Amino acid sequence: MSTPPEFLPFALPDTGEEEIAEVTAAIRSGWVTTGPRTKRFEEEFAQFLGDPSLHCMAVNSATAGLHLALEALGIGPGDEVITTTHTFTATAEVVRYLGADVVLVDADPATLCIDVRKIEAAISPRTKAIIPVHYAGLAADMPALLALASAHGLKVVEDAAHALPTTCQGQLIGTLQSEATVFSFYANKTMTTGEGGMVVTRNPELAARIKTMRLHGINRDAFDRFRSRTPAWYYEVVAPGFKYNLTDIAAAMGSAQLAKLPRFLARRQHLASRYKDGLSSLPLVLPVDAPPDDVHAWHLYVIRLDPSARLTRDDLIQELSDRGIGTSVHYVPLHRQPYWRDRYGLRPEMFPCSESAYQSMVSIPLFTAMRDSDQDRVIHALHEILD
Repeated sequence: MSTPPEFLPFALPDTGEEEIAEVTAAIRSGWVTTGPRTKRFEEEFAQFLGDPSLHCMAVNSATAGLHLALEALGIGPGDEVITTTHTFTATAEVVRYLGADVVLVDADPATLCIDVRKIEAAISPRTKAIIPVHYAGLAADMPALLALASAHGLKVVEDAAHALPTTCQGQLIGTLQSEATVFSFYANKTMTTGEGGMVVTRNPELAARIKTMRLHGINRDAFDRFRSRTPAWYYEVVAPGFKYNLTDIAAAMGSAQLAKLPRFLARRQHLASRYKDGLSSLPLVLPVDAPPDDVHAWHLYVIRLDPSARLTRDDLIQELSDRGIGTSVHYVPLHRQPYWRDRYGLRPEMFPCSESAYQSMVSIPLFTAMRDSDQDRVIHALHEILD
C-alpha cells in the first residue's frame, strides 16, 4: 500500500522567534490587553504607509473595522451601500449591522475587483457609500471609482483585507483619498496577528468616533485610565459602542510581522512569477499582474480553467486533493448565498462575470513559508492533470 502524499496546505502563517519574543515580552510586561504595544503597532503602521499623520486604529478584525468605519460615517436605516458580489460576506454584512441595504454589482472580468462601470447604474437617491474590494492583492480601479464617488457625493470605504502592501498609481493602499481603508491580519493574510485588523483614515473626526466606538463607547482608553499615576477612574459612556479593540499580545505579534512585510512581499512576488512561468502553457486563465510601476500583494493566486480544459473546477480540486495539495475557492459569490440571494432576489445571470469566474476558479497554495520544491509539486500536479 502506497504512503499518502504529505499534505501541502493552501495557506500557512509565517512566524518565528521574533514573534515569540515579542509576544513573550508582552505577557511578561503584565499588560496583555490594549495598551502600549497596540499604540506602538498603530504608530509603526502609519510609518510603514509613509505618512505618520494618518490615523491608524487597531481592531480585532477587519469586519469590525468595516463596521466601525461605516458607523462613523453615519450609515443607517434607509441608506444603501454598493459593493461587489465577488467578496466574502463580511464586506456586505457590516452594512446590514447598521440597518442599511446592500446593492451588489458584478466583478471586472479581468481583475475580479469591483467593475466600476457597473456602479453608476446601481446608484440611487438612497446610495451613501461604496465599498471596493482589492481582490487577491490587486488594487481596484480607484482613480475611476473615487472620481465617480466624488461626482455623486458618495463616501468610499476600501476593503483592503487582501491589499497589504498593494499600490495604486504608485500610492500605497491606505493613503488614497477615500474616507477610510480597512486591512485584515487574519491568519492567512500577507501578515498576521492571528485575528485582527487596522482602520486607516485622514479624517480626525472619523478617527475620534472609531476610537470611541471600538471600546464600548467610552470616551477614554482603558490603558490611560488604568496606568494613570493619579486617580483616573472616572469615564463616560457617550454612545452604545462595541468590543472591537486589539490586544497587546496580538499587536506585539503584528509589530514583528510588519517588520518582515518587505521580505514577505518579495517572496510572494517570487512565487507568483514562478507560477506564471510554470503554468502558462496549460489551459488556464492566470491572474493579471499589477500595472507597470504598481505592486500586487499576491495574497492569493487564483487560476481559472479555460473552457478548453477537459474537466470541471470541482474535478480539479479533487485531483489536487488526491495528490495532497490544499486549495480554496475565492469566493462563492454573495448572489449565491441564501441570505443575500433571498433578501434581494438575486440570480446568477445578473452577475455574469462573477458567476463565470466562480464556476472555473481555484486558489492554489501561495504562502511565504512555502519552499520552491513545494511549488514545483503544485506545478507538476497541474501539468499531470491538465496536459
